[in-house]
Amino acid sequence: MTWRDRISVDPLVCHGQACVFGTRVPVSVVPDNLAQGVEKTEILRSYPSINAEDVDACIAYAAELARERILPLSPKEGRASC
Repeated sequence: MTWRDRISVDPLVCHGQACVFGTRVPVSVVPDNLAQGVEKTEILRSYPSINAEDVDACIAYAAELARERILPLSPKEGRASC
């Protein structure tokens, strides 16, 4: 399974936002919830039209985007850099 099998973009669905295939659930919902500390099981309960593999695909899609885009960040004092 790759995220490409589960994520779609359709200009007629959710204004062209990336969504879980066959749903109107935007991919961004998953990492947003995870970042807020929401457990995967709660996300699945809140969005019954998606399954665990869809959540994994959303995470993989977000990771792919993070590799492709660099956001300028100022260095934090006292933190090691990569």
